[in-house]
Amino acid sequence: MKREHNKTYIYGKHALDEAIGNKPDIIRKVFLSSDIADTKLRNTLKGLNIPVATIKSKEAARMVGRDTPYQGVIAIVDLWRNLIDFSEFIAELKPSNDTALVILDELTDPQNVGAIIRSAAAFGISGVLIPSHNQAPITGAVVKASAGMAFRIPLVLMGNINYSISHLKEMGFKAYGLVMDGTHNLHKETFDAPALFVIGNEGSGIREKTLELCDVPLRVPMNPRCESLNAAASAAVVLYQWSAEHSRALK
Repeated sequence: MKREHNKTYIYGKHALDEAIGNKPDIIRKVFLSSDIADTKLRNTLKGLNIPVATIKSKEAARMVGRDTPYQGVIAIVDLWRNLIDFSEFIAELKPSNDTALVILDELTDPQNVGAIIRSAAAFGISGVLIPSHNQAPITGAVVKASAGMAFRIPLVLMGNINYSISHLKEMGFKAYGLVMDGTHNLHKETFDAPALFVIGNEGSGIREKTLELCDVPLRVPMNPRCESLNAAASAAVVLYQWSAEHSRALK
């Protein structure tokens, strides 16, 4: 995922509302279907000096796909400007016991990435760290799956996952690797230090060298009728449990 100055399409009313409310400077142009009679939205865009054009269904299909539910709203955005470099992020980071971060270890499904970002925002996580290679990039599909939360929580671009984990551990973070056969039960875990949650690839999980850097191999206890949860569901359960012990992160 390179920081290219390419245009990216986001779509849907909620995604656009979140972009306007949190990162209006990344919006280059908005396309609205002729049946969008939202005077407030149009006035807001005008006040922000964001160009607006009318879009027809054929053009929308070319932009975001024939079967994409775009709700009559498409925007061209500079999503690369919504990413923070790892070095810049940690320079400003002042971790406490109420600080938690999420690291994505080469996830490939945009829906999972978006859902994890949404859960991270919901449960008071301070940032989602995303590798620059072998990872589903931040796209319109990810923004849609995040319900626009991709514009509310810091998304941090890192070059090397293992370096990032090691550096954060030096800053006092305890690294938790989410694994199906982890030796530590989530329900019995006490999160008594800044927390770093590592979420692995949907199929192969956390890579071996990365898992070795994790202080705690963490598992979600489940009924034996269910073999496993997917990456996004597991992340949501773990982040909720962390937030239950750190209510100040929700304020």
